[in-house]
Amino acid sequence: MTGGTPALDARDVAKRFGRVEALRGLTLTVRSGEIYGLLGPNGSGKTTFIRCVAGLVRPDAGTLSVLGEAPRAAISRGRIGYMTQTAALYPELSVDENLRFFGALVGLRDADRHIEEALRTIDLLDRRRSIVGTLSGGMRQRLSLAAALLHDPRLLLLDEPTVGVDPALRREFWQHFRSLTERGVTILVSSHVMDEAARCDRLGLIREGRVLAEGSATELVARAGTPDLESAFLALSAPAAQGGGAAAASERLRT
Repeated sequence: MTGGTPALDARDVAKRFGRVEALRGLTLTVRSGEIYGLLGPNGSGKTTFIRCVAGLVRPDAGTLSVLGEAPRAAISRGRIGYMTQTAALYPELSVDENLRFFGALVGLRDADRHIEEALRTIDLLDRRRSIVGTLSGGMRQRLSLAAALLHDPRLLLLDEPTVGVDPALRREFWQHFRSLTERGVTILVSSHVMDEAARCDRLGLIREGRVLAEGSATELVARAGTPDLESAFLALSAPAAQGGGAAAASERLRT
């Protein structure tokens, strides 16, 4: 259930890498217990922002509160889970060995119970002894999600979690995500896929390091007066577009 203290509150967050302004005063609020989607084309700042929330990148300016505290404090207390775009797994180890390793990194107690619960959540319990290198790409994605869930985080960060998976597995992943929110987990997910974005409770349309609009998919479409979410994104981001930027964004945002 949403409400109460925000799970994430970002105010005027800025980050520069050399000459590149990855984030330009990004502001958004994620409510507790919701799925909040960052929707935008590649290079819009989604991953940089998620890395800031995960405590891996320090913003140059602005404030960032995660579960009522600084990102690194929330990480140190095991309150955040992070699934990266590229699976950070050891292919020569088994599923169980990978999860035990990641559990040890966060000081996990009662590893057997947590591993079994995480693997059951993502329907991979029967492959617990399998060598990761023998798993399909979809199974490795599931295992990456299990690793992020292992320590029962209250905020789950998912950076393009379904890249390269088939439609059936994508639907299955979203069923897992929804079941997690029913258990009180808050999810921040980045995507450039429209059918995924529509599954989020609320969206932040992000372009050039800024959030241009927030709301549910239905609200954003109504606000833009367009027939669909892709058209709404292009309409709402038009002030930030220069030259052929809108056409390029449209191509990248297609499924």
